[in-house]
Amino acid sequence: MDYYQNRVSYYTESLNKTNKKFNTISLLRLLSIFSFLFLMFYYIKTDEILYLISALLFFVGFIFLMRIHSRLSFHKQLLTALLKINKNEISFLKREKLTFENGFEFNDFHHPYAYDLDIFGEHSLFQNLNRTATFIGKKTLANQLLKLNSNEVILENQEAVKELASKIDWRQELNALGVVSHDSKVFYESLMYWKSFRNNSLPKVLDILSFVLPALFFGFLTAYFITSKTILLSYLTYVFIGNLIVLGRAFKQIQSEIAKADNIDKIIKQYGLLVEKIESEKFESKKLISLQQQLVFKNTSASLHLKQLSELFSRMDTINNLVTATLFNGSFLFNLHVLKALLKWKEEHADQLEKWIDVIGEFEALSSLANMAYNNPDFVFPEINSEYKIGFKNLSHPLLNPLSRVGNDTHFYPESFMILTGSNMSGKSTFLRSLGVNMVLGGIGSVVCASEAKIHPLPVLVSMRLSDSLADSESYFFAEIKLLKQIMDALEEKPAFVLLDEILRGTNSDDKRNGTIEVVKKVIAKNAIGAIATHDIEVCLTTNEYPDILTNQCFEVEIKDNDLHFDYKLRDGICQNKSATFLMQKMGVI
Repeated sequence: MDYYQNRVSYYTESLNKTNKKFNTISLLRLLSIFSFLFLMFYYIKTDEILYLISALLFFVGFIFLMRIHSRLSFHKQLLTALLKINKNEISFLKREKLTFENGFEFNDFHHPYAYDLDIFGEHSLFQNLNRTATFIGKKTLANQLLKLNSNEVILENQEAVKELASKIDWRQELNALGVVSHDSKVFYESLMYWKSFRNNSLPKVLDILSFVLPALFFGFLTAYFITSKTILLSYLTYVFIGNLIVLGRAFKQIQSEIAKADNIDKIIKQYGLLVEKIESEKFESKKLISLQQQLVFKNTSASLHLKQLSELFSRMDTINNLVTATLFNGSFLFNLHVLKALLKWKEEHADQLEKWIDVIGEFEALSSLANMAYNNPDFVFPEINSEYKIGFKNLSHPLLNPLSRVGNDTHFYPESFMILTGSNMSGKSTFLRSLGVNMVLGGIGSVVCASEAKIHPLPVLVSMRLSDSLADSESYFFAEIKLLKQIMDALEEKPAFVLLDEILRGTNSDDKRNGTIEVVKKVIAKNAIGAIATHDIEVCLTTNEYPDILTNQCFEVEIKDNDLHFDYKLRDGICQNKSATFLMQKMGVI
């Protein structure tokens, strides 16, 4: 918190200074162009050469001030973004508001855990984690949260996240560059469309004419200035028209090349700045060095290749200005040469372009995980093993208020599956979600909400939250049966970490009890690790049949001073206290 508050003070002061400079340069720029026009008027009126020289000096000054103005404008945008980034972190840590994108568009209701564990949506894990500013960054982070990495990748990610957590200034500057880019899914897809759209090369005759006609034009122009023969002006006009005819033959191809490319030069330029930021930093972790090395192609940095592409698109944009397009193309077929350069760039770099942008996404996703590690110094990187050992000390849910959350110690070895009991509101579902979310975080190389952690990364399979699917004409019960079938099918392929919360609620008590017991037996037979929450005490008796695999754990509730008291502490054994009757009596229901 102190760091962010100090940064807010620093960037507020820097922004105020920059605004003063910006306003001063704006005023000087206005005065310089006014002076230029004023002196040109007097030069035309008096024909005094001194006025012309002075006017030209003011015009050069205007160009110089324009460059300074542009740099200050960009610097101002960066400072504004950095100021907002730090203010957002303060609001986040104070739990005042969540200003970050929630990734709802990535929600997959058929995913094994995305919906049940609130991975996406309002107040989701993604929204709390997300510190990305580009579409590819957001997409990469979302994809990471939906898959399990290998142990090797997890350890590499842990090392990278640990390093980035200490590079907070660099992370914020990278984030600010992303913010000012105003990137979006539309811009990203436009660039990917352009990359994948392989235009035909120019016909050989057009390629030859692109050199011959401009050479003739400037040849006739030079000859006219030397000889002053007016006949040459006629030839010049014919060549000028010929150039425009040639451009007309290539116009359709030019239009197809820049289709859906509005403002794409600016986006590419910003991608280039993001890449340059990554290229210029020194890294020590294997993952970050590997990503950085992907930004070199043909002994040239990716940022320079992207700068070249941005300039080509910027030049091609002149085709939309009638006067400029006519003058430039009539004289030397400007846009035809730009088209040739674009086609050549695409041919040589198209396969690399997506890789470079993917590197940006990887860095933004890892930076988001690093931000969580920095904001939560009490969180730990789990110890990764291949021995099916999963255990946590002081485990809690990372999204709960740190001032009030209650941690619990739990382990899944030697017993590998837990039958969890407890009354409503005692903390069963929150505990199951804590297990699931931390297994997901541990499986991507992030810190987890615990003081100690040991995990064997496994696929996470969850059945906790269902709703009637009216569109599919499915009942709640049938939807749950389908989900349980998916879990069983997945367990056929390999062991997984399974979390089940009050399954088979859509049937009668005996059917539910018997069905739950059979599900537990089948799940443990398939070597699943995990937990099932239930209110049915008889399900807990299954532990007697499988004492080496099953264990009973519970959350208790106490009645004190005519009120319910929950301590949310996990205990060994089966829940003894019941709260439903007491609560209904207290509220006058019965």
